[in-house]
Amino acid sequence: MAAVHATIAHQPYDLTRERVEDAMSGVAPESIQAHYAIVGGRRFPPKQVIAAVTGLDRSAFISTQARRILERLGFTVGRVGSPPRGAGPPVGLSSAADERLAREAELLRPYMGQFVAVDPDWTEVVVSGPDPTAVSRALRAIGRAGVIFRVPLDPSHDIGGFAW
Repeated sequence: MAAVHATIAHQPYDLTRERVEDAMSGVAPESIQAHYAIVGGRRFPPKQVIAAVTGLDRSAFISTQARRILERLGFTVGRVGSPPRGAGPPVGLSSAADERLAREAELLRPYMGQFVAVDPDWTEVVVSGPDPTAVSRALRAIGRAGVIFRVPLDPSHDIGGFAW
């Protein structure tokens, strides 16, 4: 993917989607106040993402700038309580149920073979880990609830989850 050139805090940056995803891999999302960006299937505050990628202090830029950069990179961005903007559902699906299943599959694809906790609306992976105990501990640590299950290595297998 081509780089997005952005000037943040009077400094030039060439950012790519891959660089952002790499920077946020293994980083725990902070609590969402108003706006979010979905990176790697998880919701992050946009300023957390840009600060992590650039190394800048969050006071050096505004949330609007962070959201615009992330949206230009193809990430879904949104405001709590409003529909998200950005990457939409895949084209060519026959029903709303097919669209939802396709979104859920895309959400879980990076976590094949791992245990995950998803939010009640299945819009984000809240935490992931090698075993359900680690995921449960992480959920408690951030004060969230979710459904925990193992994402199969073979997508044709059924998966069962349980609320935690």
